[in-house]
Amino acid sequence: MPIRTLEQLHAARRLVLEWATRLDFSSLERTKLVTAASELGRNMLVHGKGGTMTIGELRQDMRAGLQLVFEDTGPGIEDIELALTDGYSSAKSLGLGLGGSRRLVNEFDIASQPGLGTRITIRQWKRR
Repeated sequence: MPIRTLEQLHAARRLVLEWATRLDFSSLERTKLVTAASELGRNMLVHGKGGTMTIGELRQDMRAGLQLVFEDTGPGIEDIELALTDGYSSAKSLGLGLGGSRRLVNEFDIASQPGLGTRITIRQWKRR
């Protein structure tokens, strides 16, 4: 799903909520996942000039989960560890987006190359 406008970001949030609801995630799990997706999508808009979100269902060892992949071809992140530090912002914001998103989900992977873009994959597993 493309995320190049605020309307598309809102649609992406609704899609994540729909999938999480269909898989019977708890209210808290849904809130965390939608919040992380919203932050990462917003970051794609602000820093990566838009990109795509891919959503898919996961099954592993009798567990269900969701995987979201956010990809852009923006300027990339020069120092990933610094970008994940609470309080760091290159956009004059609170600097809680990336680090906060990482704390909200079970798994968080980020790959970025300056000048080539960023790819962030998050996974949330449904509690048993």
